[in-house]
Order: sequence, then structure tokens, then C-alpha cells
Amino acid sequence: MKFALCYSIDSRLLRSGLRIMSDIGSETLPAPDSFEHLAAARREWIETVLRPWCHKSSLKELRKAEQEWFDIAGRADVKPTLWTWAWERFPVIVHPDLPGVNETSEVTLTLTDGSQVSGFPDGRRSQRGMLILIGISESSESITHGPISIDQIASIQ
Repeated sequence: MKFALCYSIDSRLLRSGLRIMSDIGSETLPAPDSFEHLAAARREWIETVLRPWCHKSSLKELRKAEQEWFDIAGRADVKPTLWTWAWERFPVIVHPDLPGVNETSEVTLTLTDGSQVSGFPDGRRSQRGMLILIGISESSESITHGPISIDQIASIQ
């Protein structure tokens, strides 16, 4: 049997419950018998449910989660968790040891409408699922692209 945390979302609240999944269905488990088991179950839920949810959720859903983040993720700050995990859907734009978007490399965004923009991510100004790029025009002037919604980005190279 494999342990997993299952969740259901209603319009205002994310509720979680520890369940044991088996070939014949699922049953609710009693509370973990030790703090170590509780902590391990929470870490597993974060890595197998919460983080992957952030990778695929729309900006609208991410902003709903942001409002309840303290209750969902505990005392975790939203920038190094929710928003960094959301940007992980584009691995080139995050650094595994740093929160937020990685500013050190120029990137090219392909947007869902097929257009492309290039520049360096502005980590300070890129917030809450909106990306700002700083590029250089053909006349060598600084230009700002964005804010660009995470939902508008098809890929980042």
C-alpha cells in the first residue's frame, strides 16, 4: 500500500486528509502515531500533491491558493514556495537554491499566441505569476516586456 494525501477543493477552501490507497479503494487512516510520521506524511504531500499542483495551475487558481497559503502550506512564505513552484513548469527560469525567477540568463519566451520576446527576468518586479523581462532594443536602449502572465507563456528557452 502507498501513502498519499488526497485533497478536495471547494470554492473557498482547500481541505486535505491522509488516506491510504490500495487496489480496492481508499480508507481514512487514523492520525499518525508519531511526530516523525506526521512530518514525513506532510513532506510527501508537499512533494507529490502541492508542488505538482503549483506546476500546472492557472494564475487564477494560484492567486486563490495564495490567499489561503498559510492554511495550506503552513508558515511558508508564498515567494519561495507557491510562486517558485509555479515557475518550475519552466525549469530554465528558476534556480534550485534560490526563490523566485532566476535573473542571471537571458531567456526567450514563446507566448501562447506564437509571438516571442527576449530579455532578462526582473526578479524584483516579477511578482504573483506575472513576469517582467528587461531587454535591449536594436538601438541599444533598455526595453521592458510585460508584465506577462504565467498563463500566456507556452515555453521558455
